[in-house]
Amino acid sequence: MTDRRNSSRRSQAWFGAQGRSGMLYRSWMRNQGFGHEVFDGRPVIGIATSASELAPCNAHLTRVAEAVKRGVWQAGGLPLQFPTMATGETLMRPTAMLYRNLMAMEVEELIRANPLDGVVLLSGCDKTTPAMLMGAASVDLPAVMVTGGPMLNGKYRGQDVGSGTHVWKFEEDLKTGRMTEEECFFAEGCMARSDGHCMTMGTASTMACVAEALGMQLPGSAAWPAVDSRRMETAQAAGRRIVDMVDEELRPSRILTREAFENAIRVNAAIGGSTNAVIHLTALAGRMGVELGLDDFDRLVREVPTLVNLMPSGTYLMEDFCYAGGLPAVMAELLGGGLLHGGPVTVTGRTVAENTAPAERVDSDVITPLHAPFQPAGTGIAVLRGNLCPDGAVIKQSAASPHLLTHRGPARVFDSPEAYHAVADDPGLDVDENTVIVIRNAGPKGYPGMPEVSNVPLPAKLLKAGITDMVRVCDGRMSGTGYGTVVLHVTPEAAVGGPLALVRDGDPVVLDVPGRALRLDVDDAELARRRQEWTPPAERYVSGYTWLYTQHVEQADRGADFGFLRGGRGHEVPRDSH
Repeated sequence: MTDRRNSSRRSQAWFGAQGRSGMLYRSWMRNQGFGHEVFDGRPVIGIATSASELAPCNAHLTRVAEAVKRGVWQAGGLPLQFPTMATGETLMRPTAMLYRNLMAMEVEELIRANPLDGVVLLSGCDKTTPAMLMGAASVDLPAVMVTGGPMLNGKYRGQDVGSGTHVWKFEEDLKTGRMTEEECFFAEGCMARSDGHCMTMGTASTMACVAEALGMQLPGSAAWPAVDSRRMETAQAAGRRIVDMVDEELRPSRILTREAFENAIRVNAAIGGSTNAVIHLTALAGRMGVELGLDDFDRLVREVPTLVNLMPSGTYLMEDFCYAGGLPAVMAELLGGGLLHGGPVTVTGRTVAENTAPAERVDSDVITPLHAPFQPAGTGIAVLRGNLCPDGAVIKQSAASPHLLTHRGPARVFDSPEAYHAVADDPGLDVDENTVIVIRNAGPKGYPGMPEVSNVPLPAKLLKAGITDMVRVCDGRMSGTGYGTVVLHVTPEAAVGGPLALVRDGDPVVLDVPGRALRLDVDDAELARRRQEWTPPAERYVSGYTWLYTQHVEQADRGADFGFLRGGRGHEVPRDSH
């Protein structure tokens, strides 16, 4: 084994210290049974795990951490596991997004405050992956991501069912009488039948793929199911690799370049990924000091077709995607078509082009070739502008109904998602298939936290009439497992005085996705008059984290991060007090 000892390592400021300080650091660690030889200058590797039974997608990560430890020991490092908070979207109220920035702060400070030379980041649910990447980027010590993997395909009455996506479908079936309460209860257990995160191309799977596309995760590792033995092989390989990365001083700042972000944006389009990737990539770029604007997400994807036939846009699930060749096969297709940068370095120490060279597309129904894509170029995320969203809004075209991408209809306005849900089943609700449902006060500051509430279910009376989609406009987000013609991330949000706050029932709303426009057909003078009448909502929070969040969160077009966290702060720690 290579001699990994190095007296100049960051961790040696703790474990190599002389006198009382060194004795304190080493002796308390030895109560865990470590011998004196592990403090000899070998790389100390932190294993940050968001394992928690309150975050079902992350509950198995303790076992993944054990595999990482094996790899670190094999490579001659010292692995030290530590917990982080887990922002599980399935349970947290009002939304896990409220706590993404808090988790990023925690990860950053834990890495900086402790005697670590590198870190392996174990994540699962959709907010934990970007939060960990953001925190690690701000410290800029060598880091590698290991996501926990998707669940096995759901199975219900002979068909594959997808987590999240089939929640919406089953809800519609229940409302229209196509499914009973008993059948729906039974179906719940069929969707989530193993460890892991959502197996649709929701935000968890999207961000796992995005982490790999950025070069922060080992090739192929985004797609292995959580219960597949190769998930543990991948984790063990990451443990070995991080020790080498410390020797090579391969830091996030060398990996997370402008070209890497461009690759991630194009990959997200090719996989039919979540609109939430826009928020998270923008925030991560802000931590790295990389200029990444909302319009980049439109411009860079216009030539990129959707290659992956997965729910919610398609038919298959992540288990199928894995066996079809996984993300390396997608990236190889894009690279062959000149749609990716091949030069960016990755956590392997090799370039994107070198990593994807051995990739093989095994199933062309799941991962379609570039010359015969699942959906044509230009069906990815579109960025809209107009007097209703001067700083932008987004729509996922591949999950929308083509006939609604150009639409004009009267607004039906609700001041909160709860206000809509209270009347959604009312047979007398004044809506039809042409109505544009407007949900406001669901943005970063207004809710707070920008929850995944934008794809509200259709009114019951329309579902019963056979209507399956209608235009919805909101300043909140949508789950990556969701679908429908939903305009999201309307910016500025209503709570800070964005134009969405001025919309009234009956106002004509014009959606023109081919023209990249979203506007309100109301005279400018009338809008100016309404603005004079508008008053900002009263501040609801006067203390605690939620107060901090509402005071400092930026708008969706800047990633909904805290302004004071933009840019990196390095790994230096305050003066030793011992």
